[in-house]
Amino acid sequence: MNKQLENQVALVTGAGSGIGRAAALKLAQNGAKIALVDLHKDHVEEVKTQIEEMGSEGLVLEANVAHPEEVEACYQKTVKQWDRLDIVFANAGINGEVTPIEDLEPKDWELTISNNLTSTFLTVKYAIPYLKTNGGSIIITSSINGNRIFKNFGMSAYSTSKIGQMGFGKMAALELAQYHIRVNIICPGAIETNISENTWKEKEKLKKVEIPVVYPEGNQPLEHRAGKAEQVADLVLFLASSQSSHITGSEIFIDGAESLL
Repeated sequence: MNKQLENQVALVTGAGSGIGRAAALKLAQNGAKIALVDLHKDHVEEVKTQIEEMGSEGLVLEANVAHPEEVEACYQKTVKQWDRLDIVFANAGINGEVTPIEDLEPKDWELTISNNLTSTFLTVKYAIPYLKTNGGSIIITSSINGNRIFKNFGMSAYSTSKIGQMGFGKMAALELAQYHIRVNIICPGAIETNISENTWKEKEKLKKVEIPVVYPEGNQPLEHRAGKAEQVADLVLFLASSQSSHITGSEIFIDGAESLL
């Protein structure tokens, strides 16, 4: 096991699958103890087992990260377990309802905003009292959607939440710099995950707003495929470690140049 994060404690939201799972395993592989937050605890039990097999420690925490009291309780349990907090990966989120604005119900808008943007606010807010002790790193999962591209028709709520995370992350970076807390925002493009499970696409309704976008030779210039969660995890490790000690308030796009087309 690499020990660059030895004795450090990380809290990862959405840790049961995809980018969250890959990041949790990568951080543990490098010595960190991991608080695994997910809406369903059975999703992270296997991740905890893998972490323990590496020789590190994991803590399973079931929570809806859009609910303040549940997020606050996660931090209380984490610090009670290990008496410190160093790294926060605010990663949980959904694609939500994919439909034209005209057809998007207010409740579906609110669901996406609360799960993506409000949850990020809560995950950062309740971490601050603990990170103030020794400083630390906060990493927020945003997206190329809403920050570099707007061609994914029907994703107005999702894109709004993602550009909101960008603004919030930059405000937090400046506000928290005095406490040596770094805040950075990662913007993945297409990544092989199971996020399609919380994507509800109205294909017929989308036809009335879609504008054809054609890439004759594909839309993944670097590797000609979607990225892997493990590649994003490598970026999370870098931003969590001392190797990025002078980086804060930055957005980093990880999409193989997809958003430059």
